[in-house]
Amino acid sequence: MTPEFSRAYKLDSLGQPKDLELEADARECAALAARFSLESIASLSATVRIAPAPKGIEAHGRLTTHVVQTCVATGDPVPADIAQDFAIRFIAPETDMAAEEIELSAEDCDVMEHDGQAIDLGEAVAQTLGLALDPYPRSAAAEEKLRAAGVLREEEAGPFAALAALKDKLTKG
Repeated sequence: MTPEFSRAYKLDSLGQPKDLELEADARECAALAARFSLESIASLSATVRIAPAPKGIEAHGRLTTHVVQTCVATGDPVPADIAQDFAIRFIAPETDMAAEEIELSAEDCDVMEHDGQAIDLGEAVAQTLGLALDPYPRSAAAEEKLRAAGVLREEEAGPFAALAALKDKLTKG
């Protein structure tokens, strides 16, 4: 299956660093919206610099997008503008990452395997988008609708709320 937003670059053409601009068309945006269960993706673009690295190919860039998610509480649309920096290292599948001792910091690259022929920057951008999405989007009306349905806020339902209720009971009794 071809990814929804495929931008493959052959490894043998990546001798020197390259700056690239990627942009999803309307069909690709619609397919990615379906993949990530979004109401819509109005736009998706990325600027990427790819360069050979000692253990593969590294891609550093920034994706920008405008998406509409669905509120987890109300089902209302929740528009969001996302701008996300990323760093990805593409490695050959036979690279044994387990054999090496690696210390990673927050600035280190994510790692993706390539097929030995090409890297797919579009799929890397799509996966970065998936990770950048709010997993629990809420609309402005969510709090009010949840309260009307009797759902307590975290501070009212958590362990400290139980202690506060016990304190109130003891001071009144």
